[in-house]
Amino acid sequence: MPKYVIERDIEGAGKLTPEQLKGISQTSCGVLRKLGSEIQWVQSYVTGDKIYCVYISPSEELVKQHASQGGFPANRISEVLTIIDPTTAEG
Repeated sequence: MPKYVIERDIEGAGKLTPEQLKGISQTSCGVLRKLGSEIQWVQSYVTGDKIYCVYISPSEELVKQHASQGGFPANRISEVLTIIDPTTAEG
């Protein structure tokens, strides 16, 4: 199933409190339950003014639905075509 990286522009994201992050996570999980088991949130990376999220989904459209229903920005959605890591250098 395709994997996507979602770039979310959220001013001050790096200053969100643990309670705020928990609330965002709960909202996201609630929307995911409504959308069904085809879309999965893998993890997210919080930086100064952005949150980068990794999702497994059958389509970009379902990722967009999640963002819309959750009230989250999805400024850029990119399908992951290949994954590399340090072991790639060994092959």
